[in-house]
Amino acid sequence: MKSTQLYKSILLLFTITLLCSCSKQEKTEDEGVLKVNEDGLPIMQPLQEPLAKLTDKFIADKKFGVSMFFEKTWSEKNDNVSFLVAKNGQIIYENYMGYANKRTDERITDETPLHIASVSKVLTATATLMLVDAKKIKLNQKVNTLIDNFPYPEVTVQTLLNHRSGMKNYAYFTYENNNWDKKKLLTNEDIVKVMVEKNIPLETKTDTHFSYCNTNYAMLALIIEKVTGLTYPEAMREMIFAPLGMKNTFVCEFEKDRENIVPSYKGNNIEIGTDYLDAVYGDKNIYSTPRDLLLFDTARYAPFFLNADLIKKMYQGYSYESKGIRNYGLGIRMSEFEKGEPFYYHNGWWHGNTSSFINLRKEKVTIIVLSNKYTKKTYQAKKLAALFGDYPFKLNDDGED
Repeated sequence: MKSTQLYKSILLLFTITLLCSCSKQEKTEDEGVLKVNEDGLPIMQPLQEPLAKLTDKFIADKKFGVSMFFEKTWSEKNDNVSFLVAKNGQIIYENYMGYANKRTDERITDETPLHIASVSKVLTATATLMLVDAKKIKLNQKVNTLIDNFPYPEVTVQTLLNHRSGMKNYAYFTYENNNWDKKKLLTNEDIVKVMVEKNIPLETKTDTHFSYCNTNYAMLALIIEKVTGLTYPEAMREMIFAPLGMKNTFVCEFEKDRENIVPSYKGNNIEIGTDYLDAVYGDKNIYSTPRDLLLFDTARYAPFFLNADLIKKMYQGYSYESKGIRNYGLGIRMSEFEKGEPFYYHNGWWHGNTSSFINLRKEKVTIIVLSNKYTKKTYQAKKLAALFGDYPFKLNDDGED
């Protein structure tokens, strides 16, 4: 009888221990999911624990190489630029020079928001994937289930993200054949109206061909609005900018912000005006700083950012119908070489603004260059990858990208 009682006691203790263990495991798994706010909206969060601290020797060594590249490439007399290189979220080198506004003699500083052009797509894609992770939408979901009157039945959220929708660029089809009155600002909603009313055909059959197209990301902005119930500027602020402390980052709401945004310039310092396309967002129209973009990039290493499967999908190529090293993931460009690591980046150009966002994921290196004066120098930043890893770029090569 006593042995039976002892056996039952041991069995009960084992059961309690097992339940406690499972409870702890469930808690650990819960901690690895995307965070949501009180309204159920997914939000990014900074890393809770910083990445490994860089040694003084490492910083000094890399700072020398980066600063030599900067001084060789950029000129205080001729250039406007915001420039930053960091590893593990820690700044190795940064520099800011030139005019934010020549009319007012305002200089560019580390707090000056510049137009990041198509680098905006990286952030739009991130917000979209957060909504996928939160099960608000699906990657294979048809866009016509999300945007009223959307005219292309085979286009999915994923084919918007990886530029395989086959749609035409709105900058072209609104300009042609008097499809739009150029004296009126074009909005994201107007793009859909023109596609429907003017019966704009697809350029290629959906998901058969890669074609980089701003229309894709203008549509993603509409999807973000539909799913969140917020405007795109509000959604980006609540999901990404505010939680990460990106205090100098915003989406340009053209009618409200047009007098306050930093102007852009041609290479000869002539100011470039705005036009009817400047109210469209999602594909462009985010203003930011290198320091804010560093906060964003570093936060993407957090274990609760996105689930592992989505991160894998973000950084894989989808377009192999043409030979070459260049490819596109979900909101990120990549170069895939026979040897060495894939090179992840996104460049941008809009009016005189140029931008380069480089994310060396294996090395956790962030390289950001922004300029509001037109130049191709911005795109030479990829050469700096050679300082940090196995990438086939020559740091001392004088050739332009």
